[in-house]
Amino acid sequence: MSYIARPIPTAQDLMHPDGTVALDALLDDLHMNKSDLALTLGMSRESLSKTSRLTAQASQRKLRDFVEILVRVAPWAGSIPQAFAWFCAQPLPSFGDQTAADLVREGRAEAVKSYISRIAVGGYA
Repeated sequence: MSYIARPIPTAQDLMHPDGTVALDALLDDLHMNKSDLALTLGMSRESLSKTSRLTAQASQRKLRDFVEILVRVAPWAGSIPQAFAWFCAQPLPSFGDQTAADLVREGRAEAVKSYISRIAVGGYA
Protein backbone atom coordinates (compact mmCIF):
# COMPACT_ATOMS: atom_id res chain seq x y z
CA MET A 1 0.00 0.00 0.00
CA SER A 2 1.37 3.41 -0.89
CA TYR A 3 0.82 6.59 1.03
CA ILE A 4 0.04 9.81 -0.80
CA ALA A 5 0.87 12.86 1.27
CA ARG A 6 -1.81 15.53 1.33
CA PRO A 7 -0.66 19.12 1.19
CA ILE A 8 -0.88 20.94 4.49
CA PRO A 9 -4.01 23.13 4.46
CA THR A 10 -3.62 26.87 4.67
CA ALA A 11 -5.76 29.12 6.84
CA GLN A 12 -7.78 29.99 3.71
CA ASP A 13 -8.50 26.29 3.15
CA LEU A 14 -10.12 26.18 6.58
CA MET A 15 -12.16 29.37 6.17
CA HIS A 16 -15.37 30.26 4.37
CA PRO A 17 -15.35 33.24 1.97
CA ASP A 18 -17.14 35.30 4.63
CA GLY A 19 -14.20 34.84 7.02
CA THR A 20 -15.79 32.30 9.34
CA VAL A 21 -14.01 29.06 10.14
CA ALA A 22 -15.08 26.10 8.00
CA LEU A 23 -15.79 23.91 11.00
CA ASP A 24 -16.61 20.78 9.01
CA ALA A 25 -13.32 20.99 7.07
CA LEU A 26 -11.40 21.56 10.31
CA LEU A 27 -13.08 18.64 12.04
CA ASP A 28 -12.44 16.45 9.02
CA ASP A 29 -8.72 17.32 9.03
CA LEU A 30 -8.51 16.65 12.77
CA HIS A 31 -10.63 13.47 12.64
CA MET A 32 -12.70 14.60 15.60
CA ASN A 33 -16.19 15.75 16.52
CA LYS A 34 -17.58 19.07 17.72
CA SER A 35 -17.84 17.97 21.35
CA ASP A 36 -14.19 16.99 21.55
CA LEU A 37 -13.03 20.18 19.85
CA ALA A 38 -15.20 22.30 22.15
CA LEU A 39 -13.70 20.55 25.18
CA THR A 40 -10.16 21.06 23.84
CA LEU A 41 -10.74 24.78 23.33
CA GLY A 42 -12.62 25.35 26.58
CA MET A 43 -15.88 26.13 24.81
CA SER A 44 -19.35 24.80 25.45
CA ARG A 45 -20.61 22.10 23.09
CA GLU A 46 -23.40 24.47 22.02
CA SER A 47 -20.80 27.01 20.87
CA LEU A 48 -19.95 24.68 18.01
CA SER A 49 -23.27 22.96 17.40
CA LYS A 50 -25.77 25.84 17.38
CA THR A 51 -25.46 28.08 14.33
CA SER A 52 -26.16 31.28 16.24
CA ARG A 53 -23.42 30.47 18.77
CA LEU A 54 -20.97 29.20 16.13
CA THR A 55 -21.18 32.44 14.16
CA ALA A 56 -20.85 34.60 17.29
CA GLN A 57 -17.79 36.83 17.40
CA ALA A 58 -16.29 35.16 20.50
CA SER A 59 -16.63 31.65 19.06
CA GLN A 60 -15.18 32.64 15.72
CA ARG A 61 -12.28 34.50 17.34
CA LYS A 62 -11.30 31.42 19.35
CA LEU A 63 -11.65 29.17 16.29
CA ARG A 64 -9.64 31.55 14.09
CA ASP A 65 -6.87 31.72 16.70
CA PHE A 66 -6.86 27.92 16.89
CA VAL A 67 -6.70 27.55 13.09
CA GLU A 68 -3.90 30.12 12.87
CA ILE A 69 -1.86 28.28 15.50
CA LEU A 70 -2.34 24.90 13.80
CA VAL A 71 -1.49 26.23 10.34
CA ARG A 72 1.66 27.92 11.63
CA VAL A 73 2.85 24.79 13.46
CA ALA A 74 1.84 22.24 10.78
CA PRO A 75 4.94 22.71 8.56
CA TRP A 76 7.20 21.91 11.53
CA ALA A 77 4.96 19.11 12.80
CA GLY A 78 4.29 17.58 9.39
CA SER A 79 0.50 17.82 9.23
CA ILE A 80 -2.54 19.41 10.83
CA PRO A 81 -3.22 16.33 13.03
CA GLN A 82 0.40 16.35 14.21
CA ALA A 83 0.17 20.09 14.88
CA PHE A 84 -2.95 19.34 16.94
CA ALA A 85 -1.00 16.72 18.90
CA TRP A 86 1.67 19.38 19.61
CA PHE A 87 -1.08 21.86 20.58
CA CYS A 88 -2.52 19.44 23.14
CA ALA A 89 0.57 17.73 24.52
CA GLN A 90 3.79 19.74 24.13
CA PRO A 91 4.73 21.60 27.32
CA LEU A 92 5.90 25.14 26.58
CA PRO A 93 8.81 26.08 28.88
CA SER A 94 8.12 29.81 28.53
CA PHE A 95 4.72 29.27 30.14
CA GLY A 96 5.59 27.03 33.06
CA ASP A 97 5.17 23.91 30.91
CA GLN A 98 1.55 24.64 30.10
CA THR A 99 0.48 23.44 26.66
CA ALA A 100 -0.83 25.68 23.89
CA ALA A 101 -4.27 24.16 24.55
CA ASP A 102 -4.06 25.20 28.21
CA LEU A 103 -3.18 28.74 27.20
CA VAL A 104 -5.93 29.01 24.58
CA ARG A 105 -8.48 27.75 27.12
CA GLU A 106 -7.31 30.59 29.40
CA GLY A 107 -7.81 33.13 26.60
CA ARG A 108 -4.08 33.53 25.93
CA ALA A 109 -4.00 32.61 22.22
CA GLU A 110 -2.03 35.78 21.40
CA ALA A 111 0.73 34.61 23.76
CA VAL A 112 0.89 31.27 21.92
CA LYS A 113 1.05 33.02 18.54
CA SER A 114 3.85 35.29 19.82
CA TYR A 115 5.71 32.25 21.14
CA ILE A 116 5.44 30.51 17.74
CA SER A 117 6.67 33.65 15.99
CA ARG A 118 9.62 33.89 18.36
CA ILE A 119 10.57 30.26 17.75
CA ALA A 120 10.18 30.71 13.97
CA VAL A 121 12.91 33.35 13.92
CA GLY A 122 15.29 31.28 16.04
CA GLY A 123 14.34 32.40 19.52
CA TYR A 124 14.48 30.18 22.54
CA ALA A 125 11.51 28.26 23.86
